[in-house]
Amino acid sequence: MPNFDAIIIGTGQSGPALARRLVAAGWKVAIIERKLFGGTCINTGCTPTKTLLASAHAAHLARRAADYGVRIEGSVNVDMKAIKARKDAIVAASHNGIERSLKTLQGCTVYQGHGRFVAEKKVAVNDSELTADHIFLNVGARAAIPPIPGLDQVPYLTNSSMMDIDFLPTHLVILGGSYVGLEFAQMYRRFGSEVTVIELGPRLISREDADVSQAVADFLNDEGINVRVDSKVVGAEKQGNSIAVKVESGGKLANVVGTQVLVAAGRRPNTDDLGLDRTGIVTDARGYIQVDDQLHTNVSGVWAMGDCNGRGAFTHTSWNDFEIVAANLLDNDQRRVSDRITAYALYTDPPLGRGGMTEAEVRKTGKPALISTLAMEDVSRAYENGETKGFMKILVDRDSKQILGASFLGLAGDEVIHCILDIMYAKAPYTVIQRAMHIHPTVSEFIPTMMDDLKPLQ
Repeated sequence: MPNFDAIIIGTGQSGPALARRLVAAGWKVAIIERKLFGGTCINTGCTPTKTLLASAHAAHLARRAADYGVRIEGSVNVDMKAIKARKDAIVAASHNGIERSLKTLQGCTVYQGHGRFVAEKKVAVNDSELTADHIFLNVGARAAIPPIPGLDQVPYLTNSSMMDIDFLPTHLVILGGSYVGLEFAQMYRRFGSEVTVIELGPRLISREDADVSQAVADFLNDEGINVRVDSKVVGAEKQGNSIAVKVESGGKLANVVGTQVLVAAGRRPNTDDLGLDRTGIVTDARGYIQVDDQLHTNVSGVWAMGDCNGRGAFTHTSWNDFEIVAANLLDNDQRRVSDRITAYALYTDPPLGRGGMTEAEVRKTGKPALISTLAMEDVSRAYENGETKGFMKILVDRDSKQILGASFLGLAGDEVIHCILDIMYAKAPYTVIQRAMHIHPTVSEFIPTMMDDLKPLQ
């Protein structure tokens, strides 16, 4: 029975980085991967989708070339096989690099197979049983499949199986109007598909402020995407070579008929076949492993990192989980999950960059606050680039003068948000950035100007 100092299950963002730190500290490490090295981000998430979005953006710009005084003779054609091949090559480089680096890492033993607990400090993989005093779970998450009658009888797609498509769907029907669904919606519309988005809630991306949701819906509609909100999917069935999705909205039933259906209705953790019942590790009702502020589970010597712990669903939160665990274990640096500020992006075009609290969350606190907004059409860089959709919004605590949050929906919003995040992490008053001199012409140069125009949040 091989004995290690540490066992890491999963090779997403947290696992490989932690393996390297532990080995460097002299630990004997085993790392287990059941399928694809690199986890969701590299194989079915950030890397492939942003690569595909880049191709979709190129097609979109080519069709808009005349707006910039550039003439393209003939139609713009999209080669889906070439687009997929480009995506596959980029994914393979990252995937293979992680696999190679782990398999050549001195002090680290790689096991390829499904790892599961057989006892509190014992993990079985293939024909081996491994033991360690320290076990780290980095098992990720997968698409959640809602209990829709008939859905299991039709060939639906998820964010993972979408990666295998090398053809253009005639009509892509997307179940779910949140982050994953909207990125695929705009992407495939720009490739040339008819696209319908069906959202159960009253608006898209419901965790965002209503003005953000509406602005996103507006530019998706402008591109010809059919957005249906307040719509409950109550059934699905084959209809010849197509799929009919039965939708209930306003007390009425209707069929939306498409050639392919993408289920983008949330995520679920990969914890149901991990043998957690052999350990006493506590999960919540949805299967997420419960952890404390330093990512310990309730079982001594076991930590959970990344998507499976329910403390963040992003590559950057998983990486930060690794940093927290490593700092506490190896550096005597008491880092905590609660120290980090909410931050993420929606990679539509234009993108949404979010940091801190939404306007709705600020209002719920009841604290006096200040707000400033600016339309992207008033930003010179956006106007010059012909990318004027969206707006920027910043919220400030009136008394402490600290920034509470921001939503930047517009050109480079996913990058500009870091100006705000850095000030928030420094716990500096907004006046620091108000007095900063930013470079012209950029989107960021308008942040100090916005600080000059703060008004009471009514």
